[in-house]
Amino acid sequence: MKKENKSVIIWLLSGCILVFIMVIVGGITRLTNSGLSMTDWHLITDTFPPLSEEKWQEAFTEYKKFPEYKLVNSQVAFTLADYKYIYFWEWFHRFIGRIIGLVFIIPFVYFLIKKKLDTATLHNCYILLGMGVLQGFFGWYMVKSGLVDNPDVSHFRLALHLTFAFLTFAYTLWVALNLLFPEPNSSFKVLRKIARVALLFTLIQIIYGGFVAGLNAGLVHNHWPLMSDGQLLHDSVWLEKNGWLGFIEGKSGVQFIHRTLAYFVVGWIVLLAIKSKKYPLNHWQQKGIFTACIMVFIQFGLGLFTLLYGVPVWLGLVHQIGAFVLLASLTFTLHRLSK
Repeated sequence: MKKENKSVIIWLLSGCILVFIMVIVGGITRLTNSGLSMTDWHLITDTFPPLSEEKWQEAFTEYKKFPEYKLVNSQVAFTLADYKYIYFWEWFHRFIGRIIGLVFIIPFVYFLIKKKLDTATLHNCYILLGMGVLQGFFGWYMVKSGLVDNPDVSHFRLALHLTFAFLTFAYTLWVALNLLFPEPNSSFKVLRKIARVALLFTLIQIIYGGFVAGLNAGLVHNHWPLMSDGQLLHDSVWLEKNGWLGFIEGKSGVQFIHRTLAYFVVGWIVLLAIKSKKYPLNHWQQKGIFTACIMVFIQFGLGLFTLLYGVPVWLGLVHQIGAFVLLASLTFTLHRLSK
């Protein structure tokens, strides 16, 4: 690491940490069904929650106009105190998004003025800026889908918002690693290809994790290794939706893909670990592969227990954190296996 890059690296890694925190809060927001509590979006006026009882009542009255309250919460004793609870998590999620924007923009302008960013890093930062703007749009695009007729957001939009957050984190980490390890690196073509495939399967698995979350598909077929009724592929896959649509729109089909993809993710990372024994890896390459291998088994176990226990909030959240750490370890590993 070059000394002049230290502050830029700290800035980028701080961004990674903030995105990580935002994904955690986003997971809590989803698992507590808080995501539709704020029915509008304003860049400035939503920065802080309502500061008086009158403002709270106004926000609650506005919330009552939308499907989630009309079709779900109006059927139970849903009070202002309950509304304040779900409002907090959605507000906090958006608040962290604003913090991330400030943490990116202010140092970026400073580094730009001080000419601390080389050409490659500058281009990467422009991409990160675009990704941040897109992520904010995807968040509102997701929320909007639950404010029309359906009291749930589109699982496609949820998966888009979730996956793009993971990608933004991974890309930010990659840019930081470019500065942290500027010297040439030994590259092994076979291992790099295996790591890429493992990363690809992990990203597809994250997409399907979003589908599972959006459809509440973790609440069905809470058995392992087979689905309900001792079936590997449950009959309901074909009954919920017509044909292959069940695998992207039906609870049973989406869960089947998600639980099956887990074996592929484990398999490719184990293959990477086995193949790596044949190559003279350096310290960081060995550490990356070892961490990814350990993490994939932890994540598999977390997924299994999350399913068997019917997705309790804390376990669902820990499972999401596990996916984040696994992606980080694979990103680091692929970076170290690249030139």
